[in-house]
Amino acid sequence: MTQLEAVIAANRNFTRPNAFPPLPKSPKKQLAIFTCMDTRLVDFLEPAMGLKRGDAKVIKNAGNTIVDPMSGSVIRSLVAGIFMLGVEEVFVIGHRDCGMAELDAESVKRDMVNRGISPDIIDTHVPDLKQWLGIFAHPVQNVERVVEILRNNPLIPKDVPIHGLIFCPNEGRLDVVVNGYSQESFAAHIL
Repeated sequence: MTQLEAVIAANRNFTRPNAFPPLPKSPKKQLAIFTCMDTRLVDFLEPAMGLKRGDAKVIKNAGNTIVDPMSGSVIRSLVAGIFMLGVEEVFVIGHRDCGMAELDAESVKRDMVNRGISPDIIDTHVPDLKQWLGIFAHPVQNVERVVEILRNNPLIPKDVPIHGLIFCPNEGRLDVVVNGYSQESFAAHIL
């Protein structure tokens, strides 16, 4: 059975008419989460935060990084959430043991070339592969950097608290890196 066939079969066993009441498009708790796409966070981060289906808008990418601070999809999604869907607070959540921390860009490039991507195409479209991938040295420092980018973005209202947290994907613990109500950083205590 292919992955697609397995997904469709699981879906047929999952769906039941009228089993899932309709939810509004706006998040019940008026918050957005920007986090990593790491598979260890699936069905783990939101329950660890006390959140259920429909409570929050969740935006994910590799390493919860922002590589385009004005027109990237993260900013676009947050602006849509704030101005169209009632988001009132943003939680930037990185995690310990993130694969994007100190990833080797040259190794990624070699793998891309080995899979048939032309080095000329890579060099033309992403001349700074490390920056484009959003590689960083430490997840806590990345959370601080992303909070700062969002806080200084002219498209995000200043009255929207931007919190920064770090999550442990093994035990489910959340630690505050930046308190968005006071913009106080706690990173030195958890590095």
